[in-house]
Amino acid sequence: MLNLILFGPPGSGKGTHSLKLVDKYNLVHISTGDIFRSETSNKTELGLKAKSYMDKGALVPDELVIDMLFSVMDRHENAKGFVFDGFPRTLVQADKFDEMLNKKNMPISMVVSLEVSDDELIKRLVKRGIESGRSDDTEEVIKQRLDVYNKQTKPLLDYYKNKKLLQSVYGIGSIEEIFNSICERINGKR
Repeated sequence: MLNLILFGPPGSGKGTHSLKLVDKYNLVHISTGDIFRSETSNKTELGLKAKSYMDKGALVPDELVIDMLFSVMDRHENAKGFVFDGFPRTLVQADKFDEMLNKKNMPISMVVSLEVSDDELIKRLVKRGIESGRSDDTEEVIKQRLDVYNKQTKPLLDYYKNKKLLQSVYGIGSIEEIFNSICERINGKR
Protein backbone atom coordinates (compact mmCIF):
# COMPACT_ATOMS: atom_id res chain seq x y z
CA MET A 1 0.00 0.00 0.00
CA LEU A 2 1.29 3.45 -0.96
CA ASN A 3 0.11 6.21 1.38
CA LEU A 4 1.37 9.69 0.57
CA ILE A 5 0.91 13.03 2.27
CA LEU A 6 1.31 15.97 -0.09
CA PHE A 7 2.42 18.85 2.09
CA GLY A 8 2.82 22.55 1.43
CA PRO A 9 1.27 25.96 1.93
CA PRO A 10 -1.94 27.05 0.20
CA GLY A 11 -1.26 27.48 -3.52
CA SER A 12 1.82 25.24 -3.61
CA GLY A 13 0.22 22.79 -6.06
CA LYS A 14 -0.95 20.04 -3.70
CA GLY A 15 -4.29 19.60 -5.47
CA THR A 16 -2.82 19.57 -8.97
CA HIS A 17 -0.13 17.03 -8.12
CA SER A 18 -2.42 14.90 -5.96
CA LEU A 19 -4.68 14.26 -8.95
CA LYS A 20 -1.70 13.35 -11.13
CA LEU A 21 -0.45 10.94 -8.42
CA VAL A 22 -3.90 9.33 -8.25
CA ASP A 23 -3.74 8.60 -11.98
CA LYS A 24 -0.13 7.41 -12.05
CA TYR A 25 -0.22 5.16 -8.96
CA ASN A 26 -3.95 4.26 -8.84
CA LEU A 27 -4.54 5.88 -5.44
CA VAL A 28 -7.55 7.47 -3.76
CA HIS A 29 -7.34 11.26 -3.39
CA ILE A 30 -8.47 12.69 -0.07
CA SER A 31 -8.53 16.49 0.03
CA THR A 32 -10.04 18.02 3.13
CA GLY A 33 -10.40 21.31 1.24
CA ASP A 34 -12.37 19.68 -1.60
CA ILE A 35 -14.57 17.77 0.83
CA PHE A 36 -15.31 20.92 2.83
CA ARG A 37 -16.06 22.93 -0.33
CA SER A 38 -18.45 20.18 -1.46
CA GLU A 39 -20.16 20.17 1.92
CA THR A 40 -20.32 23.98 1.82
CA SER A 41 -21.92 24.09 -1.62
CA ASN A 42 -24.46 21.50 -0.46
CA LYS A 43 -25.08 23.61 2.67
CA THR A 44 -24.73 20.65 5.02
CA GLU A 45 -24.19 21.22 8.73
CA LEU A 46 -20.53 20.21 8.34
CA GLY A 47 -20.15 22.51 5.35
CA LEU A 48 -21.60 25.54 7.11
CA LYS A 49 -19.35 24.97 10.13
CA ALA A 50 -16.30 24.54 7.90
CA LYS A 51 -17.17 27.63 5.82
CA SER A 52 -17.25 29.86 8.89
CA TYR A 53 -13.59 28.94 9.56
CA MET A 54 -12.38 28.86 5.93
CA ASP A 55 -13.80 32.30 5.09
CA LYS A 56 -11.63 33.77 7.85
CA GLY A 57 -8.55 31.85 6.70
CA ALA A 58 -8.58 29.78 9.90
CA LEU A 59 -8.18 26.02 10.21
CA VAL A 60 -11.26 23.84 10.64
CA PRO A 61 -11.18 22.20 14.14
CA ASP A 62 -9.43 18.83 14.40
CA GLU A 63 -12.51 16.88 15.53
CA LEU A 64 -14.48 17.99 12.47
CA VAL A 65 -11.63 17.13 10.09
CA ILE A 66 -10.80 13.75 11.62
CA ASP A 67 -14.43 12.57 11.70
CA MET A 68 -14.76 13.40 8.03
CA LEU A 69 -11.47 11.72 7.14
CA PHE A 70 -12.34 8.43 8.89
CA SER A 71 -15.62 8.32 7.01
CA VAL A 72 -14.01 8.83 3.60
CA MET A 73 -11.26 6.24 4.22
CA ASP A 74 -13.79 3.65 5.38
CA ARG A 75 -15.62 4.00 2.05
CA HIS A 76 -12.40 2.95 0.25
CA GLU A 77 -11.28 -0.05 2.27
CA ASN A 78 -9.92 -1.87 -0.83
CA ALA A 79 -7.78 1.05 -2.00
CA LYS A 80 -4.18 0.50 -3.15
CA GLY A 81 -3.29 3.61 -1.17
CA PHE A 82 -4.20 7.23 -0.53
CA VAL A 83 -2.91 10.67 -1.35
CA PHE A 84 -3.72 12.99 1.54
CA ASP A 85 -3.90 16.56 0.30
CA GLY A 86 -4.11 19.22 3.00
CA PHE A 87 -4.12 16.79 5.92
CA PRO A 88 -2.79 16.69 8.57
CA ARG A 89 -2.43 20.40 9.30
CA THR A 90 -1.54 20.37 13.00
CA LEU A 91 0.66 18.27 15.29
CA VAL A 92 -2.48 17.05 17.11
CA GLN A 93 -3.96 15.88 13.79
CA ALA A 94 -0.67 14.19 12.86
CA ASP A 95 -0.57 12.28 16.17
CA LYS A 96 -4.21 11.19 15.87
CA PHE A 97 -3.67 10.30 12.21
CA ASP A 98 -0.62 8.13 13.01
CA GLU A 99 -2.60 6.41 15.76
CA MET A 100 -5.48 5.67 13.36
CA LEU A 101 -3.18 4.41 10.61
CA ASN A 102 -1.28 2.17 13.04
CA LYS A 103 -4.57 0.57 14.13
CA LYS A 104 -5.41 -0.09 10.47
CA ASN A 105 -1.84 -1.24 9.67
CA MET A 106 -1.62 1.43 6.93
CA PRO A 107 1.52 3.51 7.62
CA ILE A 108 2.44 6.65 5.72
CA SER A 109 4.96 5.78 2.99
CA MET A 110 6.23 9.30 2.38
CA VAL A 111 5.53 12.98 2.97
CA VAL A 112 6.29 15.17 -0.05
CA SER A 113 6.73 18.84 0.81
CA LEU A 114 6.28 21.33 -2.04
CA GLU A 115 8.58 24.31 -1.38
CA VAL A 116 7.29 27.64 -2.79
CA SER A 117 8.02 31.27 -1.74
CA ASP A 118 5.26 33.36 -0.14
CA ASP A 119 5.39 35.92 -2.99
CA GLU A 120 4.78 33.19 -5.57
CA LEU A 121 1.96 31.70 -3.46
CA ILE A 122 0.14 35.04 -3.15
CA LYS A 123 0.44 35.62 -6.91
CA ARG A 124 -0.91 32.12 -7.69
CA LEU A 125 -3.80 32.32 -5.23
CA VAL A 126 -4.97 35.81 -6.23
CA LYS A 127 -5.00 34.61 -9.85
CA ARG A 128 -6.94 31.46 -8.85
CA GLY A 129 -9.44 33.57 -6.92
CA ILE A 130 -10.07 35.79 -9.94
CA GLU A 131 -10.42 32.82 -12.31
CA SER A 132 -12.53 30.57 -10.08
CA GLY A 133 -14.44 33.04 -7.92
CA ARG A 134 -13.29 31.33 -4.69
CA SER A 135 -14.22 33.52 -1.72
CA ASP A 136 -11.15 32.42 0.25
CA ASP A 137 -8.65 33.59 -2.41
CA THR A 138 -8.50 37.33 -1.66
CA GLU A 139 -5.09 38.82 -0.79
CA GLU A 140 -6.15 39.59 2.80
CA VAL A 141 -7.43 36.05 3.44
CA ILE A 142 -4.42 34.53 1.63
CA LYS A 143 -2.00 36.35 3.94
CA GLN A 144 -4.00 35.13 6.94
CA ARG A 145 -3.94 31.55 5.59
CA LEU A 146 -0.16 31.72 5.06
CA ASP A 147 0.29 33.07 8.60
CA VAL A 148 -1.82 30.21 10.00
CA TYR A 149 0.15 27.72 7.86
CA ASN A 150 3.50 29.05 9.08
CA LYS A 151 2.45 28.97 12.75
CA GLN A 152 0.35 25.80 12.93
CA THR A 153 1.20 23.57 9.97
CA LYS A 154 4.84 24.21 9.08
CA PRO A 155 6.04 22.59 12.36
CA LEU A 156 4.91 19.27 10.84
CA LEU A 157 7.98 19.39 8.59
CA ASP A 158 10.18 18.61 11.60
CA TYR A 159 7.67 16.02 12.84
CA TYR A 160 7.89 14.04 9.57
CA LYS A 161 11.61 14.73 9.12
CA ASN A 162 12.23 13.08 12.51
CA LYS A 163 10.22 10.06 11.31
CA LYS A 164 12.44 9.95 8.18
CA LEU A 165 9.38 10.31 5.92
CA LEU A 166 9.96 13.83 4.54
CA GLN A 167 11.02 14.50 0.94
CA SER A 168 11.25 18.15 -0.21
CA VAL A 169 10.51 19.13 -3.81
CA TYR A 170 11.10 22.57 -5.34
CA GLY A 171 7.57 23.67 -6.25
CA ILE A 172 8.33 26.32 -8.88
CA GLY A 173 8.57 25.40 -12.55
CA SER A 174 6.32 23.63 -14.99
CA ILE A 175 3.73 21.21 -13.64
CA GLU A 176 5.51 18.35 -15.46
CA GLU A 177 8.94 19.24 -14.02
CA ILE A 178 7.57 19.36 -10.48
CA PHE A 179 5.55 16.17 -10.97
CA ASN A 180 8.59 14.32 -12.34
CA SER A 181 10.56 15.38 -9.24
CA ILE A 182 7.81 14.05 -6.99
CA CYS A 183 7.70 10.73 -8.87
CA GLU A 184 11.49 10.39 -8.67
CA ARG A 185 11.25 10.67 -4.86
CA ILE A 186 8.43 8.12 -4.69
CA ASN A 187 10.07 5.64 -7.05
CA GLY A 188 13.38 6.01 -5.22
CA LYS A 189 11.77 4.98 -1.93
CA ARG A 190 9.68 2.06 -3.19
